[in-house]
Order: sequence, then structure tokens, then C-alpha cells
Amino acid sequence: MEVNPIPVLTIQTVPYDDQKPGSNGFRKPTAVFESKRNYLQNFIQSVLSSIDLRDRQGCTMVVGSDGRYFSKTATEIIVQMAAANGIGRLIIGQNGLLSTPAVSCIIRKIKAIGGIILTASHNPGGPGGDFGIKFNVANGGPAPDTVTDKIFQISKTIEEYAICPDLRIDLSRIGRQDFDLENKFKPFRVEIVDSVDVYLNMLRTLFDFNAIKSLLTGPNQLRIRIDAMNGVMGPYVRRILCDELGAPANSAVNCVPLEDFGGQYPDPNLTYATGLLETMKGGEHGFGAAFDADGDRYMILGENGFFVNPSDSLAIIAANLSCIPYFRQMGVRGFGRSMPTSTALDKVAKAMKVPVYETPTGWKYFATLMDSGRCSLCGEESFGTGSDHLREKDGLWAVLIWLSIMASRKQGVEEIVQDHWTRFGRHYYCRFDYEALEPRTAVFIIRDLDALITEKSFSSQKFAVGSQVFSVEKTDSFEYVDPVDGTVSKKQGLRIIFADGSRLIFRLSSSGTMGTTLRIYAESYEKDPSKHNKEPQAVLGPLIAIALKLSQIHERTGRKGPTVIT
Repeated sequence: MEVNPIPVLTIQTVPYDDQKPGSNGFRKPTAVFESKRNYLQNFIQSVLSSIDLRDRQGCTMVVGSDGRYFSKTATEIIVQMAAANGIGRLIIGQNGLLSTPAVSCIIRKIKAIGGIILTASHNPGGPGGDFGIKFNVANGGPAPDTVTDKIFQISKTIEEYAICPDLRIDLSRIGRQDFDLENKFKPFRVEIVDSVDVYLNMLRTLFDFNAIKSLLTGPNQLRIRIDAMNGVMGPYVRRILCDELGAPANSAVNCVPLEDFGGQYPDPNLTYATGLLETMKGGEHGFGAAFDADGDRYMILGENGFFVNPSDSLAIIAANLSCIPYFRQMGVRGFGRSMPTSTALDKVAKAMKVPVYETPTGWKYFATLMDSGRCSLCGEESFGTGSDHLREKDGLWAVLIWLSIMASRKQGVEEIVQDHWTRFGRHYYCRFDYEALEPRTAVFIIRDLDALITEKSFSSQKFAVGSQVFSVEKTDSFEYVDPVDGTVSKKQGLRIIFADGSRLIFRLSSSGTMGTTLRIYAESYEKDPSKHNKEPQAVLGPLIAIALKLSQIHERTGRKGPTVIT
């Protein structure tokens, strides 16, 4: 029986002026995608049109999602549009599910031209939540500014999009599905793949799985508790930590991906991962971890709920890379951290005699460094760490690093951290998030702060808080010159650096979908081991008081405090 080719349609549309991707992709309330005519189609066409037609014809792309509400609808539309735009093959995770690290892994393994990830990261899901789209390029990393700028420019002038509305795929069935189209392009193929396989095979080449398995099984087994927060990581946690590495099945909780993440924020921090924190405080488990919706961020807890600050986690991983077969084989060329991340990594880099690169927030900056062979390990204070095995931050990889370090050193989480502080000193660190601020107010606060701290007289200022005096040593609006391609990124955050090494940082964030988020970061260094067991907020209180006085954020916003403290 002859099957008629599937028609390719060109649909007229009108542009939107708000489809500018941020540092972590394009995010909006889900209702915007559902209610605005062709809103998703316009953006996807802009992404596809940003790829040169000669490169696009017959190429391979990867598509995955974190399972949030609207993902299945969006995946179907992306498939229909990819076919109509000349893409030759799509690789899609079963049921549409692929973690962000897994997408990066598959792009690199099969040499795809790029990938689309449907995620709004740690933002809530469901009809009343958020939806997002990330576009990763051929190196497996987030699209650089040149590409996102091109996507935005196309989105502002788009007049039509191409689609095959009659094309239907079965996301649940692993295997190939081939389609003939009514156009000059070759047959279009969709391959549904196991969500975990390729990523797991990569991890096997990086770690000593036997050492981790010995830690998690046997008479002296380490009891662990892993919270997938009802995001995409559920299948990865069950398959890798339980089936492959021997952790008991009840070690893993919230492992069923839900469209609304069970009504919770899939955000692995002390504010939102409270179930894990309470369990760990019980003292029965020696290691705990949680992941965000798309699996690129993680939180580590030790026995009795001991919290590992993400900046400390990055520095501790750096100091213990010799425990990992991959780094013993590949060596360590350099480290990278985002500017707001604490300078704990810098101390390790100095001891190891390797360079450390201070970049703006956004993984694309690290990807460029790694592509040029300058950087082996990098991370951000926002619970993301990764290495040159991929071009994305990688939550489960970071958890396996920690388990490898524990297996090698035969120490618990808290002991490893305390030993690190004794050797390198402790960087007390805290971040205040003021979310959903009126955008003009937030912009004016930063503008006025910029004018204040860059005045000549400010550099000689002293601030007395109680018995402490803080002398300003340097202030600036952070600017990054990429050592690889020379591109300049300006206005990446305001810095006040004090004579004792303490830092205050203020920056606006684009990760929210409502209003604007203003973040304040405080950091203070303490060398004396006898002063390493204080509460961070108690130590940082004077610095935070200075930050609030300078910014006048409470007076200017009517807020009494931050939305989230990490």
C-alpha cells in the first residue's frame, strides 16, 4: 500500500518583541506559550533559521525535556517544524525525557549540529509555572551570544514558519520512525533512544565504578539519600546509583518525573529541598543529594544535614581530582568560576599551580575555555559544576565525584570539608535573592549603585560595623575579555573588594520569568581553623549590613528581606 507523502505547510505569523534568550535559554510563564498565537512556533523557527540552510539540510539534532507541563506538546511541534525545515534526523529521549547533561553528551558523541532542551531549569512547572527552551550548539554547550543575538533578531522580523502538522510520532517507542515529506528534502527520520544509555556509558569511562559500588554496598555501606525532586533525574538516579552502583532502591526518592514536579520548586537548595534536609538531619544517612528539574544542578548534604556550600564543593572537587581516573589520565589544565562564585577555587588553583579564569555567569563562557584546552573543571555558586567531559554543568557527575572522593579518602562529607578549610582557609559565603522586583526599580538600584561605587572618593571609604572596619580596596563593574576570541562582555555585576579580601557583589539575574531578580553576594575569608565553625550569616552580617545600606534595597522596594537565602 502506497503512503502519501506528508505535506509541508508555510504558515503566516507576526513577530513578538520579547523573545530574547537569557544566559540560560529562553523562559516565560507557561501561560504565555499556551495563550499567545504561534509564540512557540515563532521561537522555534527563529532557532532553526539561525542555522545556515546548507548546514541545516539533512543534519542531525537532539531534542529532550525535563518532563515539565507543555513539554510533550512542544516536542511534537518541534518535530513537525524540524522536518519542514530540512533537518534530516532527530534523536529524542524516550517519552521526550533527556537531562541537560545527557543532551550535551549525545550531541558530542554523534556529532550533531546542536540540540533543543525544553526546560526552565529550577523554576516551577505546571500550567501556572514556567516553560523554557535552551538551544545548544555543536560543541554540546549553550549557544554563545552571537547565536542567541541572531535568534533574537530573526524573532523580531519573522513573517512565516514551516511545519508538517500531519506528522505524528510515538515518543514512548524506542527505535526508528521514518517519514516521506512532500518536499525536495531526503526522508526525515526520528530515533527514540533510551534516556540514560549514552550518558551512563560515558560515566563508566570517567569513574571507577567498582570503588563507588564498594562504598555503597557491603557490611560498612554508606547510606545515601538522593532526591530527584520529581524532575528528569529520576530514571538516571534509579538506573545509575541503584541498579548499576548498588544503592538500595529506597535510597532514591521523588524519582517519577511529574509535569508540575509535585507542586514543588525543583530547586536543590536549603529553601526548597526541605524534605531531604529533614531526612538527613535524622542522622541515619551519611550522604544526601538533590537535583534540579533538568539535572545540571545539585546540592550535597552530609550526615546530620551538614550543608556543602556550592562554591566550597567546587574547590573541594578541584583539590581532589587525583581521586578520579579521568583526571589522572587527562591532567588538569585550568579552572574556571563565575565572578560571583567565592574565591575558594583560587586558593586551590594557586596551590596546584594552574590558572583560574573568572567569567561572567553563564556556562557558554566555560565552554569556550574548554574547547580551547584551557579549562578542565569549572563551576558556579548557583549549584552547578562540570568539567571538559561535557559542555554543560552536570549534577549526577558531581555526585559521583563526591562519592569517589569519599571512597578514596575513607572520610565522611563533613570531615572532608573541615580538612579542606584547615588546609586552605574557609570562605564564608552567602547569596540574597530579591525575586520578582519591578524591573525599573531593580535597574535604577543597580544604576545608582554603579554611580556611587565608581566615584573616585569611594575607593578610600571605610565602613565601621560594630567593632569591625572594612576598607574599600577596589570597585568596578565587572567586564570580561574572552581569552580565546577576544569578545568583551560588559556590565556583568558590581564588585566591592575590601582590603581583607572580603567581597560584596550586586547583579541582576535573568533566570526568573516574572519581574527582575536582584542578587547580593557576600564573601569573607577566614584562615584561622578555630574560627571555622561559625554560622555564615553571623560572620557575614556586617558585610550584608553594608550592602543593604549602600543599595537601599529595602527602602526602595518595600521588601523586608530577600526571597531566598543560599
